Amino acid sequence: MNTRLTSPRALAIALASAGVIGAVGAGAYTSAVSAPTNATPIAAAPAMVTLPDFSTITSRDGPAVVNISVTGTMKASDDEAAAEIQGIDPDDPMFQFFRRFQGQMGPRGQKQQQRDVPVRAQGSGFIVDPSGIIITNAHVVKDAKEVTVKLTDRREYRAKVLGADAKTDIAVLKIDAKNLPVLALGNTKDLKVGEWVLAIGSPFGFENTVTAGVVSAKGRSLPDDSYVPFIQTDVAVNPGNSGGPLLNTRGEVVGINSQIYSRSGGYQGVSFAIPIDVAVQVKDQIVATGKASHARLGVAVQEVNQAFADSFKLDKPEGALVSNIEKGGPGDKAGLKAGDVIRKVDGQAIVSSGDLPAVIGQQAPGKKVTLEVWRQGERQELQAKLGDASDKPAQVAKADTGAGQGKLGLALRPLQPQEKREAGIDTGLLIEDAAGPSAQAGVQAGDVLLAINGTPAQSLEQVREVVAKATNKSVALLIQRGEDKIFVPVRIG
Repeated sequence: MNTRLTSPRALAIALASAGVIGAVGAGAYTSAVSAPTNATPIAAAPAMVTLPDFSTITSRDGPAVVNISVTGTMKASDDEAAAEIQGIDPDDPMFQFFRRFQGQMGPRGQKQQQRDVPVRAQGSGFIVDPSGIIITNAHVVKDAKEVTVKLTDRREYRAKVLGADAKTDIAVLKIDAKNLPVLALGNTKDLKVGEWVLAIGSPFGFENTVTAGVVSAKGRSLPDDSYVPFIQTDVAVNPGNSGGPLLNTRGEVVGINSQIYSRSGGYQGVSFAIPIDVAVQVKDQIVATGKASHARLGVAVQEVNQAFADSFKLDKPEGALVSNIEKGGPGDKAGLKAGDVIRKVDGQAIVSSGDLPAVIGQQAPGKKVTLEVWRQGERQELQAKLGDASDKPAQVAKADTGAGQGKLGLALRPLQPQEKREAGIDTGLLIEDAAGPSAQAGVQAGDVLLAINGTPAQSLEQVREVVAKATNKSVALLIQRGEDKIFVPVRIG
């Protein structure tokens, strides 16, 4: 066999061409050799991308993640109790089938008896203090009579629930132990969308399971959890992961895995975590006092869509639209009015309506804040002293959205004095019929029209005048339906 010696430079180029070594290696070698003056310049190779070392994070921080087992009781009807007795888990699809079957086959009209049935649940948590302080989700330990914490070294402890805050879904536990491993806490403000994150927990009871992904979004508002600006990720989180830590690539806790969006009950690519900043604030209050306090503004708000932005002459659909104000509440005392759009709180932008209760709820009751509002096409600032959410929870109004007779499609009449007294209002027009644009927007007969584009509805002529002067493609109607007040955008273009 003939053997041909090849120069190191030629060998490097040949290997790079064949894909045996990367272009970086070949380029690095050839850069040391003078190239012919007529040679084509070699493009600089792209920088190598380094993936995070999840194994190091797991081995170092995994021992501070714990498995939580809960036993307790809950009130259930006879069919639910029967399903439990037969060993069917309430989360099992067959449980719902059994309930429907019981309802179809059981005696009709017979009142269901309530009884205590045993509840067993599992979740995750993590140690934040060597003396045995553990953070988890409030829903993990709800209705718990006994809580058991299991460490990675298989030691088990009976835990005491120091306190739980349903508004933020944070609970704090204490076990009688010393010199425990702890997790370092990060800063959610420094977390970036697209950044790698890691979850450690006990999905379906499989302890110390590790999953990874990226941050999909920040500041997400969920319908039932308006006090928390959630971190959205695509990290695989399943039942049992609740309460476990969400870690960045430095091994710092940036969130607590809390919820998933799912149509099947399992992971579907959308997970939500409570920012660690919120959790630590609640944890410190619970450790100190046994409970957490939150502030409230005493207003009901709804989303500002493009139709509302057009009606109120906003440059873009952002802010929280005030639809109702508690009489004598903090917002009322500050001078807020229905139709105001709150755009900032102490300089912090309010982009969606869910941002407002999240920002306010994290403040201390009694604190004074500056509100930037948009009223009648102008920017104004108001000072508000926040109340205590434990006195009366704030509510978020939910309105139907969409696009006398005429452009609005409304048949209106003045309210009689008795009707005003019953409705608890001073001015307004009764909607006897809704058709066309108003009906499509969700307005119904029997609703009371309180205002249009922020102008109180005192007469039919006034309503016609406001509609005639409307230069935008929509108007905002303030409607009272029962005890609720909501803004409804109506397309008139």
